[in-house]
Amino acid sequence: MPEVIARAASERGELVLQRRDGALELRVNGVFVMDTEHTETERLLAAETLRAVERDRLRVLIGGLGLGFTLREVLADERVAEAHVVEIEPDLIDWHRRGLVPDTAEALQDPRTRVSAGDVAEVLGEQEPCDVLLLDVDNGPDFLVYEDNSALYEAAFLRRCAGALAPGGTLAVWSADTSEPLLAAMREVFGECAELAIPVSLGRRETTYHLFVSRKQVEFEQAGFEDSFEHQ
Repeated sequence: MPEVIARAASERGELVLQRRDGALELRVNGVFVMDTEHTETERLLAAETLRAVERDRLRVLIGGLGLGFTLREVLADERVAEAHVVEIEPDLIDWHRRGLVPDTAEALQDPRTRVSAGDVAEVLGEQEPCDVLLLDVDNGPDFLVYEDNSALYEAAFLRRCAGALAPGGTLAVWSADTSEPLLAAMREVFGECAELAIPVSLGRRETTYHLFVSRKQVEFEQAGFEDSFEHQ
């Protein structure tokens, strides 16, 4: 049986942080969101997106705090000047600040980190343009944590993301599965989109997770992203 570390209720439902087989696990309304055992895609979401950005003093906006591994990987890049995380659940932020997720505690204490409680859709346009925008708020458009999040994967919201990016800025969206509608919407807004399939081992089960990556107002070199995964 899992050990419940913390539990909270919000207008969106129940949020649970628990320990199972030695790993921390985050669940929302009973739905598995992520754990501290399989963090490859959260880290790759940050590392591979940042690798393709050729500039310094990077401003990064992250939609979704989760268990903090995306943020930790962003901060590992010395070019990052600011990492602004927007998390809709204030209790999750509080759990991090109380040290209940020790693997990523240092990331929240990093002076480059800013964490806001709120909806990432409401933050876009309220700050200076960012160089990188990472969306990891669900398990993808077909595995929503909250039903209202479906709009985050449609062209209207993706246009707002484009507007929040500096010229040449990059948007990356994480998904547990492929999504033709998301791919089409990103191509509609940005002209091009690279879909990266990442092999992942979940215990005895082999699967793939997906990153959808687009750039704003620059020539999009899809091969540059895909080549980096040849070693996977």
